[in-house]
Amino acid sequence: QVQLVESGGGLVQAGGSLRLSCAASGHTFNNYVLGWFRQAPGKERESVAAISRSGGSTYYADSVKGRFTISRDNAKDTVYLQMNSLKPEDTAVYYCAARRGIVVLTSTVDYDYWGQGTQVTVSS
Repeated sequence: QVQLVESGGGLVQAGGSLRLSCAASGHTFNNYVLGWFRQAPGKERESVAAISRSGGSTYYADSVKGRFTISRDNAKDTVYLQMNSLKPEDTAVYYCAARRGIVVLTSTVDYDYWGQGTQVTVSS
């Protein structure tokens, strides 16, 4: 069992930046592929970014490429999402998730453990 706790959300103006963190506990952190997802009101949860167990491979949704950066620190059991040049359409609850295995996948059904989410609101 893996417990995930997100932090770092908040209210920011368009063009601003936030860094989300997700601390893990309960199991060997570097055995898991990690992902960030988001869900806006009335919309389905969508993949934002994902990172391999070593950190050497990453995935980004087209909507965030060039603005968001996912990283992980296996020594600290933490995954990060640096979000720059934020837009109002980035407003959502952001979740981190972990999946057993090696392949970096982006569907919600592929992830085994989820955090409780952190709200990000971008004002125009």
